[in-house]
Amino acid sequence: MKHKLIDLFSGCGGMTLGFVHPDFCGKFESVFALDNDPAAVDSYRANFGDHAQCGDIEEWVKSGRTPKADIVIGGPPCQGFSLLNKKRRNDHRRALWEPYMDIVALSGARVFVIENVQGLLKSEEFGEITTRADELGFETTSGLLNAADYGAPQTRKRAFIIGWKRSEVTPVSFPPQQTHTSDEANKSLPRWRTVRDMIADLPEPEELEIRNEPAPLNLHFRRNPTEKSMMRYRAVPPGGNRFDLQKNRPDITPQCWIKKTSGGTDLFGRLWWDRPSVTIRTEFFKPEKGRYLHPEQHRPITHREAARLMGFPDEFIFTGTKIEIARQIGNAVPPDMAAAVAEVVAEVLRQKTKKAA
Repeated sequence: MKHKLIDLFSGCGGMTLGFVHPDFCGKFESVFALDNDPAAVDSYRANFGDHAQCGDIEEWVKSGRTPKADIVIGGPPCQGFSLLNKKRRNDHRRALWEPYMDIVALSGARVFVIENVQGLLKSEEFGEITTRADELGFETTSGLLNAADYGAPQTRKRAFIIGWKRSEVTPVSFPPQQTHTSDEANKSLPRWRTVRDMIADLPEPEELEIRNEPAPLNLHFRRNPTEKSMMRYRAVPPGGNRFDLQKNRPDITPQCWIKKTSGGTDLFGRLWWDRPSVTIRTEFFKPEKGRYLHPEQHRPITHREAARLMGFPDEFIFTGTKIEIARQIGNAVPPDMAAAVAEVVAEVLRQKTKKAA
C-alpha cells in the first residue's frame, strides 16, 4: 500500500513528483493538493489527477473537507522569509504556516514536511511552528539541504522541517544521506549532475512561442532580444557576468551597474557547462535577474532548459502562458531533493506499518 499524501501550496507539483513518481521515490499516493494559482493547479491536475483544488487555504480549513492522509507536505510561500524581501517582518505570508498546521491536524497525518528558504530556520516563525507541532503531539527535526547533493542539477539550498507523531512513528533520521557529491576524490558517490548533462543535447531554439509539438521542443523557445541586448550577450565570455560586460563594453552597460561596484556577481552571468545550475527562479528568462545566460549561445535559457535544470522530466506537463509556466518552474521543489526526503519518511512509515501488522 502506498502512503496517502496531501500537498499544500503545491504549485505545479514538483514536490509531489518526488514523492509519488516511480522514477523518484514512488511510495506515496497523492489524494489532495491545494494552491491559489489556477495555472499551477491545472498543471498539477494534468500530471496527478483531478483531486487538486484551487483556493485559499484558510477558507479550505473552514470547509471541513480535508481528507485523511498519512503525510502532509508543502512550502508555505517563501517570500515572507526571503532575504530578497526587505519588508518581510510585516509580510502576511509569514503566517500561512498556521492553516498548514491546521490541515496537518485535520488530516490525521502521522508525518508532515515543510520546505522553505534558508531564512525559515532563523526566523521567529521557526520556533512558533515547532511549538505548535509539539502541542499537536509531533516531534520535529530540521536541516538545510543542497539539491545538488541529491541528484538535482542545481545548487539550490532549502530548509526542511519534518514532524512525526511521537505516539505513532519512530524518530526520523535527518538529513538524508547524500546521493551525489562535488568531491572528485569520493568515488563512492556519483558526481553532481551538471548543466551539460541536462541541456547539451538540445538544439538552438527557433520559435518565439510555446510550440504545439511533443516535448522537449514544446517549451524550447527563444526570446526576441533587441540588438543592444544581443551586443550585451556577446560581450559576456564563458563563465562571465555583468563585470565582464562592463569591462568589455562599458558603452552598453547599464549605468546602475557601473555605479554599483560590488555584489551581484551572478547578474547577467553565463551558466557553467560543468557545474550544476545556480538556483532557478521565476524570472530565469531575464539574464539581468541572475546567471541565466546559456553557457555559450547568446541568449538566456529557455523554459525547457530551466525545467530540466530543476529536475523535471520532459514528459511532465506544464499548462498556462509563458509567464505562468516560468513561475511554476521557478517556485517548484526539485523532485530529486523531494525524493530524498520522501525515502526517509517512507522508511519510517514502513517500520510503523510493519509493527502494526
